[in-house]
Amino acid sequence: MMAKFSIVLVVCVALFLSACAPSPQSLILGKWEADAAVKLTAEFKGDGTAKITVLGQTLQGTYKLNGGELVWTMGGRTTKGRVSVTATELQMTDDENRTIKYKRI
Repeated sequence: MMAKFSIVLVVCVALFLSACAPSPQSLILGKWEADAAVKLTAEFKGDGTAKITVLGQTLQGTYKLNGGELVWTMGGRTTKGRVSVTATELQMTDDENRTIKYKRI
């Protein structure tokens, strides 16, 4: 009886902890600065809008995150890329395998 209770307890704790993990959609929200030679920031909002600022010039657009793929439209141009996001780092890789790393600001 005690062994069954222990197994049930372990399963419940595991389910609880996995449900508490932040999703990529919630992790991407906020403002990010690229680790690049030029000043580049990106900001993603919960309503699906985004903006990117390069050398003081800002483009407004939209984005959609599907698993590990980011689809965003800026200035009438839609691009797709692979994305990996944690609480402090965002990496985006385009079709030509170029990666930009961002830090949360």
